[in-house]
Amino acid sequence: MTNQLCKLFVGGLNVQTTDEGLRAHFEQYGQLTDCVVVMNQPLQRSRCFGFVTYSSVEEADAAMAARPHVVDGNNVDLKRAVAREDAGRPEALAKVKKIFVGGLKDDIEDEHLQEYFSQFGVIEKAQAITDKDTGKKRGFGFVYFEDNDSADKAVVMKFHMISGHKVEVKKALTKQEMQTAGGRGGRGGRGMGRGSGYGGGRGGYYSDYKRWVPRTRIENHCIRAISAGLCDSENWSNGCWRCIHAFNKTF
Repeated sequence: MTNQLCKLFVGGLNVQTTDEGLRAHFEQYGQLTDCVVVMNQPLQRSRCFGFVTYSSVEEADAAMAARPHVVDGNNVDLKRAVAREDAGRPEALAKVKKIFVGGLKDDIEDEHLQEYFSQFGVIEKAQAITDKDTGKKRGFGFVYFEDNDSADKAVVMKFHMISGHKVEVKKALTKQEMQTAGGRGGRGGRGMGRGSGYGGGRGGYYSDYKRWVPRTRIENHCIRAISAGLCDSENWSNGCWRCIHAFNKTF
């Protein structure tokens, strides 16, 4: 999974940007093992996004630290590339600084979360949530980072071992972020918390913390569609008619 942290997604590229142009910009931050502008093969035109892969996490971190980037006159969107199986999840595209940590055991304290997750970036606050009435641990917590890339790095790894216990990390969306994404409650999944876990039920709940699976914006649907090779449009950032049609049929 460490290799996944070396791979970055570059969105909003100039249609004229080539593999060589992309490499020329990003190799100043480290050695690239792969660099590609994704093409519409039948039309032989750029889909206006690509990927760069560095030889080490430190080099990828250096590129992320140098944000924002301008390539061939375009302000590009640089973020950690997510695994293909996770690319379709609405929260995969959300830029957040807060993560949810599920599956915490009773012996996990705030300082354990602080100590472990500090490897991903500067932390503002870490909390292992307790019941207000009983004071008992509720099996989940939150970590607040200073930068959204730190949260992305932790989420990309998904599963972590803290004090000998396996926990799962997801992005935690605020109500405003849910609304921005056109929030809609989704069906929950199997959870790792205690009791009902952090999934299951209409709308998705883990204890009192509400897990929303936000409704995908057309723009985000576009990005996911091209990333999966399902769309050949170069107008990925504005929500072209193809994705509007797909959006209306799918959601």
